[in-house]
Amino acid sequence: MTTAAEPGLRERKKAATRQSLHAAAMRLAIEHGPERVTVEAIADEAGVSRRTFSNYFGSKEEALLYGDYQRIHLLIEKVRARPAGEPTWAALTAAAEQFYLELGDLDPQWVAQSRLVRAQPSLVAAQVQTFAALERELSAEIAARSGADATSVRVKMTSAAFLASLRVALHIWLDNPPGTNLWDLVSEALAEAGRGFA
Repeated sequence: MTTAAEPGLRERKKAATRQSLHAAAMRLAIEHGPERVTVEAIADEAGVSRRTFSNYFGSKEEALLYGDYQRIHLLIEKVRARPAGEPTWAALTAAAEQFYLELGDLDPQWVAQSRLVRAQPSLVAAQVQTFAALERELSAEIAARSGADATSVRVKMTSAAFLASLRVALHIWLDNPPGTNLWDLVSEALAEAGRGFA
């Protein structure tokens, strides 16, 4: 009788553990600097074993960047929800606008994480790997929308240009004074990049 609910509960527990490990990694990195954080320290902070950590993340960098993965995955879901007949770049831009407007005031932990990433070469490298995996997922969605091959140059260029626009806007925003609107910068970056994809 409870078997149908068990997978849902199990998945919720897994998600909670993954989020707890990510939060512990972020707390420690902000407090001590990412280079001083160890997998063991993250596991201890989250109250789990080193083996449990390894079941969820392959490295401390992966744990630190899990928030990026979650955000971009949510953005890809918003792209999937766009009307099927909408032109690809318009769908990407509309999904980004919805995502950033729903994001509202930025989580200080996310801002701190973004600044940490820019300062740490190991985190930059891990972020590139994270974005490459998400870029493949986005390319598959763009291909499904357009009827093109997911490995075509146009599809790959579209997904890469879209994600690069988001990264560029974020980096500019981090360098600007407080009060600068992130969506305004994202919108401008997408408009510039979109000239070749509209």
